[in-house]
Amino acid sequence: MPKWWTIMLFVMAFPFIYLCMNRVFHVTVMCITMNVAIMLVFIYAPTEKMQGIVQKIFYFHVSSAITMFFAFFLVCVASIMYLWKTSDWWDSIALSAAEIGVVFCTLVLITGPLWARPIWGTWWSWDPTLTLTLVLWLIYVAYLMLRIETYDPQRARFAAILGIIGFVDVPVIRWSVEKWRTLHPKPVLIQEGGTTGLTSAMLLTFLVCVGAFFLLFFYLLRERISVAQSRHALEVLRHEIDEICVG
Repeated sequence: MPKWWTIMLFVMAFPFIYLCMNRVFHVTVMCITMNVAIMLVFIYAPTEKMQGIVQKIFYFHVSSAITMFFAFFLVCVASIMYLWKTSDWWDSIALSAAEIGVVFCTLVLITGPLWARPIWGTWWSWDPTLTLTLVLWLIYVAYLMLRIETYDPQRARFAAILGIIGFVDVPVIRWSVEKWRTLHPKPVLIQEGGTTGLTSAMLLTFLVCVGAFFLLFFYLLRERISVAQSRHALEVLRHEIDEICVG
């Protein structure tokens, strides 16, 4: 069975792939991977005996969660770099990753109840893991609310601090899944001893799904950074025009 570091290396390879891809090739690979992932989920992967067909939400729910965690990790790193370097480029990365992270966090909060209803008999429970995930969503929605107006360096600094502090919730969520006695199921992807609770077909399907979600994330990130930089350049130009008109 693969060790935990094998899956981590698989995930960490995507930033390097992102840097090497042009836009057309990226979109092509992303679309192909997404279609393959859907076919693997509904055709190739076996149906889990206890939960039945509803277990297939796992591939989308957990893939969304991993992508969400990576997005907020990127917000944290980019925010630290922004506070250190005061570079608008790092600020654009943090803002873009935060917006996309909130989208994936929303998917987690939607797919979770859809999976929970047939299994737990309820759409929502104030389970620690669920509650902490909702808190994470609220933190980064607050981050976006700080940035909803035109570019303001002071707001950007406040948002960067919030982006760093908010990331503390991510390892707490992970810890709650592993250590707390909650309704949320224990990890099956990576168990104690570095083994996995998934069959080889399920693991392959899951890895392809994670790959598809990461390709989507990096595509959205590339496009959103471009928009953020263009918007910032426009704000600078508008400010210069205002100064000329006033002068």
